[in-house]
Amino acid sequence: MRKAITVNIDIRTISRFGVLLGASALVLAGCASTEASSAEAAPAADVVTISDGWVKAADEGMSAAFGELENTGPEDVTVVSATTEASSMLELHETVENEAGEMIMREIEGGFVIPAGGSLDLEPGGDHIMLMDLADPLQAGDEVTFTLTFSDDSTYEFTAPVKDYSGANENYEGDESDMDMDMDMGEE
Repeated sequence: MRKAITVNIDIRTISRFGVLLGASALVLAGCASTEASSAEAAPAADVVTISDGWVKAADEGMSAAFGELENTGPEDVTVVSATTEASSMLELHETVENEAGEMIMREIEGGFVIPAGGSLDLEPGGDHIMLMDLADPLQAGDEVTFTLTFSDDSTYEFTAPVKDYSGANENYEGDESDMDMDMDMGEE
């Protein structure tokens, strides 16, 4: 024998339950969305590191900084400038072929782009941070502290040792007198 069960549910109770479920879903979705956007919106300085950084020893004039910049974030980041107390003028340089087929170094338009989840090598004969008008001689064993600024205005500071280094002479764009600066930046 079956018994009928009668449940009296008030329409207001159903409405309240529905509203409560809807609000809970929105709160949960909002939390997930906030977590996802925070990971994507992390400042570039929080996702970039440098390894194997070093600076070329120089008595005066110019030098350069090298290393591997790594981006662990989900989006490309762009280094737009660098500063250091070791030099009054720094530029982010790239190596390109000019119209005559010569490899020259020049300031890179827009800065260095470090791909999402990837790295960018700063190396002799390639991309590098150029120090011009050195404040003092840079001797092997010294350390130089740099601050990188990214396109999102966040900054990252790192310190690199100064090393003796000799290599090939490089040409620089921008001076009508064929600016061969005796900047030894070829292979060790």
